[in-house]
Amino acid sequence: MLWPTCRRVFRAQITSDAICGYADSSMNSQAILLAGGGARAAYQVGCLRHIAKAMPDYRPQIITGVSAGAINAVHLASHRGSWPDAVERLRELWLDLDTERVFRTELRAMLGKLFGAALPILTGGRLANRRIHGMVDTTPLREFLQEALSLDGDRVCGIRENLDSNLLQALAIITTNYDTGRSTAWVQSNGEMSWGRGQLRAEFEDITIQHILASSALPIFFPATALGTAWHGDGGVRLTAPLSPALHLGADRILAVSPRLRPVPANRLPVADILPPYPSPAQIAGVMLNAVFLDILDYDALQMTRINRLVQALPEDQRQGFRPVEVMVLRPSRDMGKLAAENEVRLPRAFRFFERGLSGKDMKSADALSMVNFEPEYLATLMALGEEDAEARSEEIVAFLRGGACSIPVW
Repeated sequence: MLWPTCRRVFRAQITSDAICGYADSSMNSQAILLAGGGARAAYQVGCLRHIAKAMPDYRPQIITGVSAGAINAVHLASHRGSWPDAVERLRELWLDLDTERVFRTELRAMLGKLFGAALPILTGGRLANRRIHGMVDTTPLREFLQEALSLDGDRVCGIRENLDSNLLQALAIITTNYDTGRSTAWVQSNGEMSWGRGQLRAEFEDITIQHILASSALPIFFPATALGTAWHGDGGVRLTAPLSPALHLGADRILAVSPRLRPVPANRLPVADILPPYPSPAQIAGVMLNAVFLDILDYDALQMTRINRLVQALPEDQRQGFRPVEVMVLRPSRDMGKLAAENEVRLPRAFRFFERGLSGKDMKSADALSMVNFEPEYLATLMALGEEDAEARSEEIVAFLRGGACSIPVW
């Protein structure tokens, strides 16, 4: 693949109903976008595993990661072997994970955090001199990443080597600056590129453990991380256009993996015969987290579809350099919240005790829980689902990655 100069672009959305044909892709700079969603990011690994089997020669030149997707993105960008080897190693890392290797789950630690959070509220701030850094202690996650990645101090090794070997053109990790309220893209590339204006600020520097921890810090639940002179948290909080980092970096074709079930059209939603129980705090939190981290990708893709059609309707000589960028979105065929509820019993006892207090006894789906359930059985289920879903669309995916032009159905 050739690396084009970074230029202004318009984009197109491809959904699961698209039919793709083959074309020459040698001029395309392909990108992969790994969205957020905490533990749901394990689904991405399953999708990538099937693609690596179906297309061993596939290797995206641009990788962007948001929230927990940043962990996957950094691993893939830093791995010094082949792409199939990188994906397989990533799968092994996820299988080696459990909740206690992400945050401390013992009763004493969780009670201490809850008491520390409640004390300033109950006393009007009089008895709390130190602000609480998240509702859980994520020291185990830092230690896990230090073991899983090759490091030089905090800097992740392998990314620069892959850039110098032309196996990678750019890696971008997205965080949210809590001081300014804006998104920041931390970019490691073959050199600084032109970056358009907008709400997304670009910083060109080597990626470190700190960037990963900041991008994957679920708001309030995980502690924010200091980067430079500002505190940064989960990259999905203010990222209103998730595909924009890849576009700024010059992508011609983007494969996005979202851990969000395709939304059901409003006219197909079931109508309840009776008023259901009042929503629990966990149910409300799940809706909010979906809105913050996952729904925005659907909105961005829909906007791209509309704009791209306008551009395609113009004669070539009137497009003034604008061009379409093909996008395919992979998403799960099953509700991950329901899968999380089915696996809730495997969580550590202390964590399960507090979680049940927030969710109530009538929990049928657990969107919030699906993001913080890092138990190996649940993660293995998500990876298997990702592999099955990608296999079901294998012909379409391969055609798209080979450079196929795709039709776009109306949403």
